[in-house]
Amino acid sequence: MLHTIFFLSSLLIISSHALVQDFCVGDLKAPEGPAGYSCKKPSLVTVDDFVFTGLRAAGNTSNIIKAAVSPAFAAQFPGVNGLGISIARLDLAPSGVIPMHTHPGASEVLVVTQGSILAGFVSSANDVYLKKLKRGDVMLFPQGLLHFQINSAGVNSIAFVSFSSPSPGLQILDFALFANDLPSKLVEKPHSLMMLP
Repeated sequence: MLHTIFFLSSLLIISSHALVQDFCVGDLKAPEGPAGYSCKKPSLVTVDDFVFTGLRAAGNTSNIIKAAVSPAFAAQFPGVNGLGISIARLDLAPSGVIPMHTHPGASEVLVVTQGSILAGFVSSANDVYLKKLKRGDVMLFPQGLLHFQINSAGVNSIAFVSFSSPSPGLQILDFALFANDLPSKLVEKPHSLMMLP
């Protein structure tokens, strides 16, 4: 656990952006824009804006994918607003999976703290990078690339993931392909053209 704390502290120092002001705690009562939330008035900022306790407990893995992601993004942890960082906890029950997905707004660093996770990503050249990670192992997922995680242990596995954005975004491949409102004829046409000799 000490290695995880040191790693995440180092990542915070390395990835922090130069700011004109010390911080911009997100005003969650205001709408979120492309650059994040508006800054809360400094007189309203408290130490609690810089502390997040939501990663202490395991997430609920009694679902179809047997996995839970507990985020500490700007919407949950307003202190990260504008700092170019965020973190989440990943809980995977045995046979749990985080399906193929991408974060259009951030790179991701995953640190396994319990169990074993099979993780991988696909480059834009369609090369696959796949590795079984054990406790203490770290893997990087470059911004915008498809990636996944699968519990490869017979016990619960836990990882913490750090992002290079306070709002990394999420697009799950299955939903993008099959849960959209694109007319079927448009989907079928390019596919049928690819099958021509």
